[in-house]
Amino acid sequence: MGIECVAAALQEAGHQVRIVDLQTHSKAEMAKEFLEFEPDAVGFGLNYLANVPEVIDLARWLKNRQRPPYVFVGGHSVSFIADHVLQQAEGAIDAIVRGEGETGTVALLAAARDGAAHEAPGAVTLQGTGPQPRLLESIDTPRPARELIRRRNRYFIGVLDPAASVEFTRGCPWDCSFCSAWTFYGRSYRKLSPGVAADEIARVKEPGIFIVDDVAFIRPEHGDAIAAELERRRIRKQYYLETRADVLLRNTEVFARWRRLGLNYIFLGMEALDAEGLDLYRKRISPDENMMALEQARKLGLAVAINLIVDPQWDREQFRVVREWAMSVPEIVHLSVMTPYPGTEIWHTESRKLTTSDYRLFDIQHAVLPTRLPLPEFYQELVRTQAVINRKHLGVVALARTAGIVARHLAHGQTNFARMLWRFTRVYNAERLCAEHQRPARYQLPEPELHTVDPRDRKKLYIHIGRTAPSRSALTDDPGSSSETTPPSVGPSPATGP
Repeated sequence: MGIECVAAALQEAGHQVRIVDLQTHSKAEMAKEFLEFEPDAVGFGLNYLANVPEVIDLARWLKNRQRPPYVFVGGHSVSFIADHVLQQAEGAIDAIVRGEGETGTVALLAAARDGAAHEAPGAVTLQGTGPQPRLLESIDTPRPARELIRRRNRYFIGVLDPAASVEFTRGCPWDCSFCSAWTFYGRSYRKLSPGVAADEIARVKEPGIFIVDDVAFIRPEHGDAIAAELERRRIRKQYYLETRADVLLRNTEVFARWRRLGLNYIFLGMEALDAEGLDLYRKRISPDENMMALEQARKLGLAVAINLIVDPQWDREQFRVVREWAMSVPEIVHLSVMTPYPGTEIWHTESRKLTTSDYRLFDIQHAVLPTRLPLPEFYQELVRTQAVINRKHLGVVALARTAGIVARHLAHGQTNFARMLWRFTRVYNAERLCAEHQRPARYQLPEPELHTVDPRDRKKLYIHIGRTAPSRSALTDDPGSSSETTPPSVGPSPATGP
């Protein structure tokens, strides 16, 4: 969806645009598209560190063409390491756009025409760096250019197959130590107008909708207003969203209203089962609140997916405890390995030395910090734990419950969910995870700057500066409790990916 928004902004600026998604298209198809379209510029969306090597290699390929295009890169992760990636590309990438792509890309290409790309806001080039990136004044426009995406039936999330992404808000007022959403947006928080949100959902042809907000329905009145527009227009879809346990507890009525509209699935980032772990991640929530939220979700009839962060320092006993707890609750439990990402406080404050700088291993499934158990044993425990949990939902009895869903998907030609059910053991196994540490790494992350980030001056971490969210004390009707207005603690703690 991010690429669709950037494409829409470029179209409004008078550019002809095509999109090739390398999740649904092959590199050979991308090459064919390039040769047919002969674009003046090619941009890559680089939201995940693990894709850095691939993007650099594709940029090199483009620069070796008879008529090489202007190559630029933007996206979440690359915004935090722009200089480093630019140097690694050795001229294959002309510019990197830091921050929001809708404003940055249009400004970059306008400036590049005059040979002044380095003067564009948010631009990083070998010739110099432009001013601070600019935030959109309103996220109401541009609307995603969904018509440019082919093979839309390939997008799915869980049983929502096919599904499309919709954004109601952008940014997050919380400041979890492992997350880079708030540092990217400078703690700004913007909302889509309710009417525009309903129009966008009406445009979506897919039956499933993934609401991609970092935390859905922080402002209950905003969620209610969008729901009212959908009810008035009699629009009904199936929805999946991500939120926090305390937001669910505080705004239960909003979630109940959306349940009636078709909200069936939610994702809760619980991260830890104990208070100590929650404090390390600066979640500003208690274990009791997490458990109360699960109970509330059950009462609403919502299917919940839970994320827990695996500390590489776990021993066998800690894995056992997690397995037992995960098997005792009806919810789906997913494990992610703590990973310090550029853009998070943990990248700066983590004192434990990284054991690898290979971009490809920064995917929250590999351990990039020292493990207490020998690495092969750590992966054995990790895979065993996730496999035990998955069997609860993908075993013979569980598959019998989903047979009707699979049959309906197959009847409409949708095979994504059915294929996913059988791929776990092939993709996710201890031997493969361990062996991937031995691959030669041509491209590697920059060395982290290990220093303590002053909690009073964390704006140094921001990509966007100048339009920040209200102070914590002003958010009493938003994220909410008095404990959230106290100065956050800063120190070494684990991290997951953005």
